Amino acid sequence: MTDTPFMPKATAVWLVENTTLTFKQIAEFCNLHELEIKGIADGDVARGIKAYNPILAGQLSREEIETCSKNPEKKLQLIKKIDDVEVKERKKPKYTPLSKRQDRPDAILWLCKNASELTDGQISKLVGSTKGTVSLIRKRSYWNFSNLKPRDPVILALCTQDAFQKSLEKAKRRVEREKKAKIRAEKKASERSLSIDK
Repeated sequence: MTDTPFMPKATAVWLVENTTLTFKQIAEFCNLHELEIKGIADGDVARGIKAYNPILAGQLSREEIETCSKNPEKKLQLIKKIDDVEVKERKKPKYTPLSKRQDRPDAILWLCKNASELTDGQISKLVGSTKGTVSLIRKRSYWNFSNLKPRDPVILALCTQDAFQKSLEKAKRRVEREKKAKIRAEKKASERSLSIDK
């Protein structure tokens, strides 16, 4: 294969983690050996390499991945880039394409598991969802809960690492404040009951 995606190994890591493509399809697309892809899946190869999202980089379309996932014989086609695709970070995404919307519940589940101190409001802001959806997923009563897979919203490009970090720090400060307030309230309550006893 003459055309190789930018950062093939990092792209292979992303495809192994986020798709159901065969090792052969990923190997052919990334110009790597099939055994190397198996090694990535087993965690023996490419350890420490940050996954690189080929959809975000404009090298693959989600439709192409879905089509090839359904047909193991089909080869992934690299999108020939005329210019470098600019990936602009927008403060608040006003519109999320349909293909991305299916990623949101997965990202919410990941955040509920890995950053439980975040409020429903913070999670909904990070991934562009509603508080109601976050609440349902947190309570495990979301309609499609059994099919959800926790996936990192940064890797899914639903939010930046920076935005996630800031929200997490804010949440940790809030938890700390609440803890202190609870201790103060308990102290006051015990002091009150002591004065009553006297």
